[in-house]
Amino acid sequence: MSTTTKQPNLDLVNPELLQADATDIVRWAHKTFGDGLVLSTSFGMQAAVMLHLVTRVVPDIPVIFIDTGFHFLDTYKFADELTERLKLNLKVYQAKHSGAWTLARHGKLWEKDVEGLNQLDLIHKVEPMNRALEELGATATLAGLRRGQTEHRQNLPPVVLQRDRYKVHPILLWSTKDVHDYLTQHDLPYHPLREQGYTSIGDWHSTLPITAEQHEREGRFGGLKQECGLHLPETKEEDDSRFSSGL
Repeated sequence: MSTTTKQPNLDLVNPELLQADATDIVRWAHKTFGDGLVLSTSFGMQAAVMLHLVTRVVPDIPVIFIDTGFHFLDTYKFADELTERLKLNLKVYQAKHSGAWTLARHGKLWEKDVEGLNQLDLIHKVEPMNRALEELGATATLAGLRRGQTEHRQNLPPVVLQRDRYKVHPILLWSTKDVHDYLTQHDLPYHPLREQGYTSIGDWHSTLPITAEQHEREGRFGGLKQECGLHLPETKEEDDSRFSSGL
């Protein structure tokens, strides 16, 4: 992994970035981490926001997409559409074995319990993501997490250090309306499954449409948890937050 020459003081940086707009946060991240900066996407419901926002500032930034092998067909079509339209420097990573092989070895992990879901995420999301970050020499990742999405995310600062890499959240303070306004302003699409009542898109086996009364993340993982494998808790505080919210 390449190393960054700058080690930001997060105690000083985070209060300042809480007052900055999303584009300025992306500029700060690019200035701070240079070629070590990457963007991750799942081509989910509102993926076009971060893809457009970031590539306007850093057009050639590596965009990591973890192909779990369980995405909706519409997700792959959506990925192709946005990749072509925004001229993404897309880097696709997959697990070392196919979803069919995982199914043969472990059965339908998504039907078991939270531990089964987490095991599936580790195989098909976490391992390939870690490999991607290592191979691309990433020192920092831009991610489109927002505080209003889950209990744990309500406590997130704009920049966090996880192990030896930074994670930067440019749209952390955005509301659902902010996202919608940005998509409308720039004539960007939602994921096509939005028209069928989906609000948060993951793998086909763990994503359901919701009603108007439900939170946007309640259609994920059969209600057993809200965080995907790429955002599993890494500290006791994160784990406490996960359990307090019933994830």
